[in-house]
Order: sequence, then C-alpha cells, then structure tokens
Amino acid sequence: MPEIPIILAALLYTQWRDLQRSAGVIAFYYPYAMFGAGLLLGWRFHRSRLLFALLLFALVDRSLLTFVASRGFTRDHVAFQAMAFLLPLNLAALALTAERGVFTPPGLVRLGAILGQVALVAMLERGTPGPAAALLHARLLPPRLFAWTPLADPALVAFFVSAGLMVAGQLLSPTATGRSFCWSLLPAFLGFSAVRPGSPGFSTFYFATSALLLIIAVVEASYHMAYQDGLTGLPARRALNEALLRLGSQYTVGMVDVDHFKRINDNHGHDVGDQVLKMVAAKLAQVGGGGRAYRYGGEEFAVLFPGKSAQECLPELEALRQLVEEAKFILRSRIRSKRKKEKILSDRGPGQRVPVTVSIGVAEKDARHTKPDQVVKAADRALYRAKDGGRNQVQA
Repeated sequence: MPEIPIILAALLYTQWRDLQRSAGVIAFYYPYAMFGAGLLLGWRFHRSRLLFALLLFALVDRSLLTFVASRGFTRDHVAFQAMAFLLPLNLAALALTAERGVFTPPGLVRLGAILGQVALVAMLERGTPGPAAALLHARLLPPRLFAWTPLADPALVAFFVSAGLMVAGQLLSPTATGRSFCWSLLPAFLGFSAVRPGSPGFSTFYFATSALLLIIAVVEASYHMAYQDGLTGLPARRALNEALLRLGSQYTVGMVDVDHFKRINDNHGHDVGDQVLKMVAAKLAQVGGGGRAYRYGGEEFAVLFPGKSAQECLPELEALRQLVEEAKFILRSRIRSKRKKEKILSDRGPGQRVPVTVSIGVAEKDARHTKPDQVVKAADRALYRAKDGGRNQVQA
C-alpha cells in the first residue's frame, strides 16, 4: 500500500524544519501540481469521483485561506466546523458510489449538492449562526481525548463514521479507489487540525496529499485494467506479451484450454461458465516450478516458465491438469443468465457436479521457434493435438 509511506512523508515534512527550508519551492508548487494532474487524469480516464474530490479539497482549502486565516481562527468558528463536518461525509459518499460522470444527471446532482453546501457554509459565515453553531459544537465525546485538535465533536464523529463506512465498503468490495478514499481521510483530518489562529498552517499541504492518494489510485486502477483480467484476477494477455519480451534464451509456454466450454455455457448459462473460468484460473495460479498463469482470452489460458525447458515443465503442467480434473465444481442452483432474457435450463439439477477438464499444449524456445509469437503458435499447435487426441491431456 503506497498510502502509508506517503502520509508518513507528509508528516515528516510538516515536523522537520530543515526539510521545509530545503524543499520550500517544491512544497509551494506541490498543491498546484496535484490539482493539475488530478484534473488531467480525471478527465482522461473518466474518473468523476476524483474530479469531485478535487473540487471539495480546493473549496475547503481556499475557504480556509480566505475567511479563516484572514479573520482569525478560533475553535468556535462555525464555518470551519461546518466544513470539517461536511468534507468527510462527502468523501464517504463519493467512495461508496459508482462512477456516474460529471455532466450526466447523477453527476449534475452531485455537483448541485456540493454547490448547495458551499452556499450553506457561506450563509453560516456571513449570518448569525444561532442553532447551527450549537449543533456543530455539541458535546458528544470525552473532552480530554480530543483537546489537541481544533475540531469539535460533530466533526470528529463525521470523520469516524465516514471512516467506518469506507472500511465496511472495502471489506465487502475491495478496490484501489475505495482504499485511497479511506486513507485520504487522514491527511484531510490533519489538514483541519493544522489550522492555527491567524494561519492555515500546513492545511494546503495535507489536502494536496489527500489528492495525491486519489491520483495514485487512479493510476493503479488503470494499470490493473490494462494488465489484469477482471474476471479471473490473473495477469492479462498484455502482461504475457510484455513478459515474453523480457525473457532470455530459454523459456517454455503452456497453452491451456477448458474442454467443452461452449457446451457448459449452452447447458448451464454464461454465469456458470464464468464461475468455471474462475475455478480453473484459481487452480492454474497454483502452478509450481517458477511458472506463472495468464488469462489469454475466452476459455484459453497461458502458463509461462522462464528459464525452463519443455521437458522440465511437463510434470508441473500434468499436475495442473490433474488438479483441475479432480476439482469439484458443484452446480449450486439454476441461474438466470445476465446475458440472455430466457432462463437457462440445465440438464443437471442443483447439487450436481459439472465435470471440468483442460487440455494443454507445450512448446519451448528453440532453434525453430526463436520469437515469442512463434513459441506461442507452436504451443497452440500442440494444444490442438491434445484436443484431437481426446482432450484432458498434455501434449508437447
């Protein structure tokens, strides 16, 4: 997780005066760089949640610099407490919802909600707070535990509740973006806590760090989309192609194909077919001998053995074939296919085992097959021989 060292580095910078003097110019441009990079990535990769989060950080930061720093700051400043209360809740809402675009109806609703909160905070700043001040300064937590932070109890509760919701969301459906939103709460909290009377302190630096965490998550998610298969979790074909280019003078490729996969899809539906692919991928991922499994496409997989001859790899691939054959894939229930309107009626009832086997073709780099694509094609030809020979076997 890159979030921990980044947050520790931010803490180190804010506490080490010598580092502040030596990196002063970099720190000055750091927030602008994060905002610009975030806008570019959010626009290019259609990450509306990143764009909305950047908008929130920018609004809070500019507000702190204008009316909190210029007019003097105290713990009782109602607009400050309102922002500290609203920001974590907004981040939690972004983390727990899907990408819906910016200039779409859901995106415009989000934008309108943010602008409405801006208007609310402006009204609290310019008008007489009254009941709002009482609510934002309500005593909810033991005073001694949080006397060190200028945040009032409702804002602290908002941070705690938001963190709990995000952690729960990650446990149910872990994603790089969700993880980064969760971690971004900590620099945001430190940003509010850094504000002092007459000065915003390092608040801008901390908010920029929150933005950096979200930016890294976008890059990480984009990498996984390009190099990792979304269904099986195995490295994708692009990762295999790049791995082949990095190999030396000796390696072996095993091409793996699920036997009678079309029949499985026709008889049991595409949802069951997807579950079969996941099961096979999980077994292939257990390959020994220094091999690594990849999703090649459709029902086809590849296993790459760097520095190994085909003869050395045959026992490992035979063990994989047996592992898949011995796996018990149980048809739990009849599933309505998401890709077809009609119900797929299986010839096997719930609780029945669906036999799953694989055929494997093996080839190595040699004098006849010197290029990666030639080795893969040779392994494919061996795979066809395994299919023609009755399936559920390994052919070199």
